[in-house]
Amino acid sequence: MRIAFAASHAAIAQSAKAALSRRYGDHAEAQADVIVALGGDGFMLQTLHRTQELAAPVYGMNRGTVGFLMNEYSEHNLTERLAAAEEAVITPLAMRAVQTDGGTYEALAINEVSLLRAGPQAARLKISVDGKLRMAELVCDGALVATPAGSTAYNYSAHGPILPIGADVLALTAMAAFRPRRWRGALLPKTADVSIEVLEPEKRPVMAEADSRSVRDVLRVDIRSAPEIAHRVLFDPGHGLEERLIREQFV
Repeated sequence: MRIAFAASHAAIAQSAKAALSRRYGDHAEAQADVIVALGGDGFMLQTLHRTQELAAPVYGMNRGTVGFLMNEYSEHNLTERLAAAEEAVITPLAMRAVQTDGGTYEALAINEVSLLRAGPQAARLKISVDGKLRMAELVCDGALVATPAGSTAYNYSAHGPILPIGADVLALTAMAAFRPRRWRGALLPKTADVSIEVLEPEKRPVMAEADSRSVRDVLRVDIRSAPEIAHRVLFDPGHGLEERLIREQFV
């Protein structure tokens, strides 16, 4: 099995990469059968984005502070673990943000696309789904659209629902909604096209993020699923995404 190792800049991850490379060899990612990412969830997301054009699946081992997408770290029996691993296929969201100066910014998000207030005042947002106005005004600190894979991340911290990994739905969740008071959001079909327009963008500036890649001073953000892109993620048997999402709800 040809393995390519990728590691975050953290010393513990770099040390693990050196040890594993000596033991199992280290191949170029383009020629590898599997890519092993060493770090936390943030580095795992970076690796998935960076390698999305490659055929090899990605298997993460936790050498960071958060590891929901990662397996436990061990130097032993790695080839056996990889051979027995379960595969989950994750499709991202595509974000297109239009800025107040007319510029556009496009990015993909495996976890969520979020809009966040960038000033002292709450954001005023207008939400349309599939071209139909659904909420004329949402006053809040922000709003996000999350995939099932990302539903336990920022979405869950904002009191959004945890979604089963195979669910054909997206979570639309508000952060600190002021009007409508305590609005918790909505569940949308995975095929939905969501447009969020920023009202009073000069007075109430808003930024948008796609998996922590940011763009400031947005006027409108369009969000849709991108089924044409598939990320293959490997997990140890019995510890896959479906099991983790269920287990998280009973903690």
